Amino acid sequence: MKKANILLILMAFLVSCAGEKEVVKTRMTSSVDMVNPLMGTDSEHALSNGNTYPAIAVPWGMNFWTPQTGNMGNGWTYAYDAKKIRGIKQTHQPSPWINDYAAFSFMAVTGDLKFNEDERASWFSHKAEDAKPYAYEVYLADYDVKTEVTPTERAAMFRFTFPENDNSYILLDAYNEGSEVKIIPEERKIIGYCRNNSGGVPENFHNYFVAEFDKDFEIVHTWNGDQLNQKSKSATGEHVGAVIGFKTKKGEQVHVKVASSFISKEQAQLNLSREIGNKDYNQIKKEAKLAWEKEFARIKVEGGTDDQLETFYSCLYRVLLFPRKFYELNDKNEVIHYSPYNGEILPGYMFTDNGFWDTFRAVFPFFTVMYPELNSQIMEGLVNTYKESGWLPEWASPGHRGCMIGSNSASLIADAYLKGIKGYDIETLYEAIIKNTNGYNKAVTSVGRYGAEYYNKLGYVPYNVGIHENTARTLEYAYADFCVWKLAQELGRPQEEIDLFAKRAQNFKNVFDKESGLMRGKNEDGSFQSPFNPLKWGDAFTEGNSLHYTWSVFQDINGLIDLMGGEDQFISTLDGVFEMPPEFDDSYYGFTIHEIREMQIVNMGNYAHGNQPIQHMIYLYNYAGQPWKTQSRVREVMDQLYTPQADGYCGDEDNGQTSAWYVFSSMGFYPVCPGTDEYVLGSPIFDKVTLQLENGKEFVISSTGNSKENVFVKDVSLNGKTYNFNYIKHGDIQKGGELNFEMSAHPNIERGSKAEAYPYSMSK
Repeated sequence: MKKANILLILMAFLVSCAGEKEVVKTRMTSSVDMVNPLMGTDSEHALSNGNTYPAIAVPWGMNFWTPQTGNMGNGWTYAYDAKKIRGIKQTHQPSPWINDYAAFSFMAVTGDLKFNEDERASWFSHKAEDAKPYAYEVYLADYDVKTEVTPTERAAMFRFTFPENDNSYILLDAYNEGSEVKIIPEERKIIGYCRNNSGGVPENFHNYFVAEFDKDFEIVHTWNGDQLNQKSKSATGEHVGAVIGFKTKKGEQVHVKVASSFISKEQAQLNLSREIGNKDYNQIKKEAKLAWEKEFARIKVEGGTDDQLETFYSCLYRVLLFPRKFYELNDKNEVIHYSPYNGEILPGYMFTDNGFWDTFRAVFPFFTVMYPELNSQIMEGLVNTYKESGWLPEWASPGHRGCMIGSNSASLIADAYLKGIKGYDIETLYEAIIKNTNGYNKAVTSVGRYGAEYYNKLGYVPYNVGIHENTARTLEYAYADFCVWKLAQELGRPQEEIDLFAKRAQNFKNVFDKESGLMRGKNEDGSFQSPFNPLKWGDAFTEGNSLHYTWSVFQDINGLIDLMGGEDQFISTLDGVFEMPPEFDDSYYGFTIHEIREMQIVNMGNYAHGNQPIQHMIYLYNYAGQPWKTQSRVREVMDQLYTPQADGYCGDEDNGQTSAWYVFSSMGFYPVCPGTDEYVLGSPIFDKVTLQLENGKEFVISSTGNSKENVFVKDVSLNGKTYNFNYIKHGDIQKGGELNFEMSAHPNIERGSKAEAYPYSMSK
C-alpha cells in the first residue's frame, strides 16, 4: 500500500514538473509566435467573430498574402470552416464589406492540369497548416504539395515542395476585371498586371507584378476565361492566367520571388530587386519575423495567462497592419506614390485602407503614444490626399469609398498635432478640416459632412429631410467640432472662429430628449421623431440604437450627465444597458443584421461590444464617481469576449479598432476622447507592461496582487506617489516612469469618487 502511494506521488510530481516546463516553454516563446493570425476567421456574413483573414505581412506592408478559400471576388476570402484552398493571393482587403483590390494568386497543381478556381481547389486541414504573421504554410492534399509564403513590404517569396511527378505546375491567376500575363521562359519569369477592384480607383489603375522562378519551364500555357491556350506565352483579357510546368523529384523545392507595384512594371522589378534580391527563403522569413519582433519589443508584457498573452499579441498584430503603406521608393530612393485619387505618380507618402469611423477611437491614439514618427507620415499622406482629391479621406480603399459616416479625420489630425506630433503641413490640413464642416463630396457622400447645411443652420441634422443616420451624424459632427475647436486654439485662429466651433461642439444637446433621457431623432421643425423606440437599430443611428449612441459625447460627458439629471440617473442608465435583456427592433433593416445578433448572443444585455460606437461606454463610470464599475465591466469583456481562437472576437475587428480596445484595456487605460491629453483608467490584466517609447523613455504599468478575482483597483500610484485621478495624462506617459495599480477582490468605493478625480469634460 505504501509503495503504491509513493508511486502515485512520484507520478504526480513528474506530471507537475512537466506542466511547469510547459509553462516555461510558453513564456520563452517569441512574442510574435504567440500571435494567431486565424483569430477571428470563424466568421460569415450572418455572424462575425472578427471577419478577419490571416494576413501574412510585415507591419503596415503595401501587400499582404493570404490563403484563399472563397471564390474570386468574395470578401470572405478565408473561412475557418472551409475545406478547400483555391490559391495563395496577394490581398489589400481591409474589410469583407469593403472587399479587395489588386489581387492575384499562386497555386500549385500536380497530375492533370486544372486551372479553373473551383476545379483546382485542394482539400486542406488546419492540422497541416501553420499561420504566423511572417510566414504561412499549408499542405495541399490533392496534389501532395506543401506551399509556403513569407513577405516583405512590397514583395514575397514562395516555396513549393513537390512530390515526384512528371506533371507539376504552378499557376498564376491574374483575376478578372482586366488582366495580363506574359511568360518569359528564358528569364524564368512571368510579368503582367491585374486591375480588379471594388471601387475607389482612377481609370488607369493597375497592379503590375513580376514573378521569378528558380527552375526552368518545361511547359508554358496561358488561359483566357475558360479557354486554355497551350501555345501562347501571353494573354490579355477580362480574366487571364499563366501556367508553367516541369518534372519534379520527391521533396524538390521550387521558389518564386514575386513583387508588385501600382506605379509600373519597372518599379515592380525594382521592388523585387531591392527587397528580395539574392536572398533565400529562410533569410526573407527571418527578416519578416524580425520586423514583427522589432515592433513587439516596444511593449514587453509580463504575467497573465497563456490565453491572455496570446490574445494580447494577436490583437497587437491586428493594430499594426493598417493603414497600409501605399507608397514606393524609386531608383533614387525617393518616396513616391501612385495616387488612387487622380491617377498620377507623385512625391510623398500615401496610406490607405482605413475607416476612420472605426479607428479614430483607439488605433490612432495608440499611434500617438507609440508611433509618433509613423503618425507624422500618415498626416503627410492626408495632406497629399487633400491636394490630390480636394477632400480628406474618411474611408479609403485605395481611394474614397462610400462607407460609414462622420468627419472623423478631424480627430486624427487634432489628436496628433495637440500631442506634439509635427513635420507636416498642418495649415493645409486645417483648411481641409474646415472644408469638411461646410459640405460633402457629391460623388461619395461619406466624404465631408453629409447634411452640413442643416447641421450648420439648425445645430443638428434633421430626421425628416431624407438623410439617414441623422442623429448619429449630429453627435459625430459635434465631437469633430470639439477637435476643430481645440486645434483652432492651438493654431491661434481668430477668436470668432474658435468660438463658433466651441458652440458647435455642444450641438449634442440638440438631439437629447429629456423625456426619454436618450438621444433621439429630431425633425426640421424642432419636434422629436415619433414614435420613438430606443431599441430600434439604424434609422437615426448607425449600426446601433439610441442606447448605444447616447454615449457618443466623448468631449463632454459632464454635459451629458447634466442633461440626464445628474450622476445617479447617468449611472442608472449605464447600468440598465447591461442589465436589460438583449431586446432589439430590426424593422429599419427588415432583417436581423449581424451586429444585432452579435449583441444578442453574448449575455451582456444591450451592450454591443462587437461594434464600435459603444466601446468607450464602459469607461464612463469614471466620470460619475463609480470607477469600480468600469473596472469590473472591462475585465468581464476582456475575459468573455476575447480569445486567441478562430472565434476570438465578438463582432467585426475593423482595421485594428476592436483589437486596440483590448491592447489599451489590458494595460489599464483607454482613450475615451482623442483630442484631449487624457486616457481613462480601467483594470489591467497583466502584472507588468513596459512601453519603450520613441523618445527613448520607458513607461511601466504594473499591478500588485492582480488575479482573475482581483479585478478592482484599491489604489494607484504614479512614480511612487499616491495618484487619485481616474485618468493618466499623455505627457506623464511620455516623460517615462511607473504607474502602479494595487488590485483587490473588493471595490474601493472611495477612490475616484469625487469630482476632482474625474476625466476631462468640456463643460466641467
